[in-house]
Amino acid sequence: MVTETFRVARQPAEILFAEELAALAAHDPWPRPPGWRLSPRGVRKFILGAEGRDAPGGVPVSRKFYGDDALVDRAVVGLLGNRGLLLVGEPGTAKSMLSELLAAAVSGTSMLTIQGTAGTTEDQVKYSWNYALLLAEGPTERALVPSPLYSGLKEGKIVRFEEITRCPPEVQDSLISILSDKILHVAELGEEDGVVLARQGFNVVATANLRDRGVHEMSSALKRRFNFETVHPIADKDFELELVMRQTERLLAGSGAEARVERDVIDLLVTTFHELRAGRSAEGTVIDRPSTVLSTAEAVSVAYSAALDAAYFGDGTLDSGHLVRQLGGTVLKDNPDDAKKIRQYFDVVVKARAGRSRLWKSYWEARKHLRV
Repeated sequence: MVTETFRVARQPAEILFAEELAALAAHDPWPRPPGWRLSPRGVRKFILGAEGRDAPGGVPVSRKFYGDDALVDRAVVGLLGNRGLLLVGEPGTAKSMLSELLAAAVSGTSMLTIQGTAGTTEDQVKYSWNYALLLAEGPTERALVPSPLYSGLKEGKIVRFEEITRCPPEVQDSLISILSDKILHVAELGEEDGVVLARQGFNVVATANLRDRGVHEMSSALKRRFNFETVHPIADKDFELELVMRQTERLLAGSGAEARVERDVIDLLVTTFHELRAGRSAEGTVIDRPSTVLSTAEAVSVAYSAALDAAYFGDGTLDSGHLVRQLGGTVLKDNPDDAKKIRQYFDVVVKARAGRSRLWKSYWEARKHLRV
């Protein structure tokens, strides 16, 4: 018999960074709020990194969120209060990643997650039943199937609610009394057994996109139960370049593919995304901005796909041609006119730089691979 070993496609943050979390917990002299695994300063270090003399117990802590450091501070403080935290922004701005990191650092698990969709029901948010046991025994705790929110209340942990505005308004509003009173009532279990009181440490981190279709407006009552924080695209190109490099290398390491990823080639991609988002080149040339959100997450996806292309169909070295072949799949999503805009960027901006740089020249020559 042949036994195959399968790798996990993606580890949750608490497993992927288990060594860092253990080091932070063991060398965290600051006060910890009730129910928290780390102090607020420790949570900040976990997300924004700590090296050199600041490294806990000599274990370097990698930076995981690139962008507004003050946003991370506000998010941590927000979780200490009596309201939930809602991270809003355009798709691909690392809202989900930040919510995962916060949950992993505060509660030790990011797995208590509700995925909001148009089909999400109130039962999936609160609790449901094992109907075989329900028919056999009636409504008992054994027959009850806890939701992530139910478990978060009982265990005093952070619950993640992804894409909350994709849920129908009546499902969203099922959170109002829970966030206000920190109590979940299970009417079927009676007045005594059917009251679930939240333990200290419980809170909700929700995310919501601003531009996607299928988004429902939140009621004013529910909005009052959340602190809102807007996660903006990364404004600093060097920060974004560092993030795309690290994420691409991490994805490659997990895939088993071998490809050499040069920083200057990834810089081409990040520069392209920055200038198309801004609608202006570094030289001041006005560019038509695509309607597609060219987020950092999309840049990572392009870089990773290009690296896989280089590994399996090239000589193992990522070059500009591999990048260009993957750009079309990112740009052509919402509006066919975006094809003309990416072509204009190459004909105007890339062509002008081709005469001054060998790297940009190869980028210009690779335009034949554009699927636009």
